[in-house]
Amino acid sequence: MAIESAFKAIEATSSSQATLILTSGASGRINALLSLRAWRSLVMLINAFLLVLLLPFRGRKRTASSIASSAERPPKDEKQESGSHRKGAVVRVPATIIPWKSSASSSTVVAVDPEVAARRALAVRRVVRDGDENSVREYSLFVTARGDTVFTQSWTPVSVQIRGLVILLHGLNEHSGRYSDFAKQLNANGYKVYAMDWIGHGGTDGLHGYVHSLDYAVADTKSFIKKVVGDNPGLRCFCFGHSTGGAIILKAVLDPKVEACVAGIVLTSPAVGVQPSHPIFVVLAPIVSFLLPKYQISAAYKKGLPVCRDPEALFNKYSDPLVHTGSIRVRTGYEILRISSYLQQNLRKLKVPFLVLHGTADNVTDHEASRKLYEEASSNDKTIKLFEGFLHDLLFEPERDYIVRDIIEWLNYRL
Repeated sequence: MAIESAFKAIEATSSSQATLILTSGASGRINALLSLRAWRSLVMLINAFLLVLLLPFRGRKRTASSIASSAERPPKDEKQESGSHRKGAVVRVPATIIPWKSSASSSTVVAVDPEVAARRALAVRRVVRDGDENSVREYSLFVTARGDTVFTQSWTPVSVQIRGLVILLHGLNEHSGRYSDFAKQLNANGYKVYAMDWIGHGGTDGLHGYVHSLDYAVADTKSFIKKVVGDNPGLRCFCFGHSTGGAIILKAVLDPKVEACVAGIVLTSPAVGVQPSHPIFVVLAPIVSFLLPKYQISAAYKKGLPVCRDPEALFNKYSDPLVHTGSIRVRTGYEILRISSYLQQNLRKLKVPFLVLHGTADNVTDHEASRKLYEEASSNDKTIKLFEGFLHDLLFEPERDYIVRDIIEWLNYRL
């Protein structure tokens, strides 16, 4: 309905503007442009465009009753979960970094922006207060060539020999700390885990949830990978990326220098296919994202979007102050569409081994695009698993233990 109203407004304003354009003479055109009616028409046109513009992501339509029923659905028993899990389609075919400030060498964190300082302090506090006796959790900061300070953290197993490395990248609006449980499961299996909050997220610089350019995140990821690999010679390095984080990982490993450092990548619900609500967005996005990059519209965000079927996990996500829950900004949405379009045009260039996992009921990213990734990538070693009825945040679904087990088995096989 919102889109239909938007286009009615567009049609109405278009007809009124046609009258203005037909005014003869320079003075007539100036008077028409300065008239109250013209300004009102312009405002209506911009609002209508933005209403369409800021509903960019195509997802499965869900009624309020279906959302409630999926959130309240009780977890299955282990036997049922295993059977449901096995329904997934499985196909198997054999920048210079400035010296880091670490938690060991720096007890204070300095940030100019108060909002960034508060986020970073909370991110640091969570690391410092993590008293898990089986994992050593630490944080580090590094400054990019742009002058931005990036927050990173690591989990090191205490009593298990380190056999490999995993670099983890979170999705849009969240942060690396949300994956602490997953990191510790990897620790228990001999993997040291590193994670980075990309620009505008968690403890890293930038307006919360705002991404002026995902190329910044890609460049920072490349530097992070090179740093981690350099600090851990002789260990095979894997990358994990969720949603937009998966898209960032994909674009990073298309660089031959980064590809040479990575033994394989794991992607959950990658943002390879994120389509605009209407083709008009493709035309308007570059213009509006340039003129009004930080503009927000409440209609573009539905608080509590069901990204998993576990009610407790949903509550924990949307009550976390390090998770951005505000309306998506124009530039951020445009950047996601831009990287998605780039990847779809370059899927054949992907050569690294990969595992992609996606839920068929995902209402954020398109699981068919993950299938396209599998089919078109040039990798000789590639695996896809589709989970019937699962939503976007696979590592927070009720069946997450089975999904983590599949990921660890895939990694172990390639050590």
